[in-house]
Amino acid sequence: MSWLDLPDDTGFGVDNLPHGVFSTPGTAPRTGIAIGDAVLDLAAATGDEVHATGSLNAFLARGPGAWADLRAQLTGWLTDEAHRGRVEPHLVPRSEVTLHLPVEVADYVDFYSSRHHAENLGRMFRPDSPPLTPNWQHLPIGYHGRAGTVAVSGTPVVRPSGQRKGPADDAPTFGPSRRLDIEAEVGFVVGAGSSLGAPVPLGAFADHVFGVCLVNDWSARDIQSWEYVPLGPFLGKSFLTSVSPWVVPLAALEAARVAPPPRDVPLLPYLDDAGTQPWGLDIAIEVRLNGELVSCPPFDLMYWTAAQQLAHTTVNGASLRTGDLFASGTVSGPRPDQRGSFIELSWGGEEPLTLSDGSTRTFLEDGDVVTLTATAPGTGGGRISLGEVTGRVEPSQTEGPR
Repeated sequence: MSWLDLPDDTGFGVDNLPHGVFSTPGTAPRTGIAIGDAVLDLAAATGDEVHATGSLNAFLARGPGAWADLRAQLTGWLTDEAHRGRVEPHLVPRSEVTLHLPVEVADYVDFYSSRHHAENLGRMFRPDSPPLTPNWQHLPIGYHGRAGTVAVSGTPVVRPSGQRKGPADDAPTFGPSRRLDIEAEVGFVVGAGSSLGAPVPLGAFADHVFGVCLVNDWSARDIQSWEYVPLGPFLGKSFLTSVSPWVVPLAALEAARVAPPPRDVPLLPYLDDAGTQPWGLDIAIEVRLNGELVSCPPFDLMYWTAAQQLAHTTVNGASLRTGDLFASGTVSGPRPDQRGSFIELSWGGEEPLTLSDGSTRTFLEDGDVVTLTATAPGTGGGRISLGEVTGRVEPSQTEGPR
């Protein structure tokens, strides 16, 4: 219990305590903790300059011992009435703050770890072949993205332009994407780095990863389909990746840990999590288009866990840096209303999605607003919130035929 008057349905209770970066009019960005409908100004409450840098990076670099100590301190402050006088003056209504990108992103990697998503795309694009590629069940497939275009929720989504070539086209054309899409994902933020040449084993996942956020990896499917052979996504992905402003600590997700789905083939030792408490997570995502719920992707069905993704990322000796972000890949389930992208919801554009007002969508139109939200079981028995990530599609800034 807390001495704070927290709303009954808050997803930001004492068992959550997500970290973010905020400002108020006329003040510099600094670290805050979401609690109920307020933000606790950590820089002011603790007097520690690490929380006044405008980024979580310096604090995250202190490592898991410091993360645990601060969490214990905050829990004590917010549950013991004796600390009310110290804490209450530094609570700011969330309605009065501006939220910023919580971390300076060092590197960005995106995976492809939902079996249902991978099989759906395989059936669309390779109908005469098995839906999964031969390597998919043996390793977490991923690509390196562009860290410089990771932006906080609310950043406009300017429709990208590039080369496009349809199956019936004789040659590629240039212009704004006609098949702008989303990818509903969960992201993992690295706090403590690692040494070059030293792989990070499965059991060391929580020694390096601080917490999770929501990710929308915006995708231009027509640009992507023309460019991705043989080296994979490039301009179809690099124009923007949106993240939620709150990073939920792994410690807040202990009650959400679940076993991933059964694996179909034996895994190599560095990926084999049998006999351990794996890092599958029971996170429920909701996707809304212009306020209307269109999908509920279930994260607990992800084939590859974040611990396996991190182990694979570093098994060749690649080092981690504070601020590294890696994302799960599109989260999709077996039902049509659990698909985490519009290319799946509209089955490649062949089955338009009908909205409640009678309008239809295959891919996104200018002016569309997409919002992802998510919750997970909390250690206090209720559900905690991962916040939201929202983006509004704006017209292309490049002239060209549509």
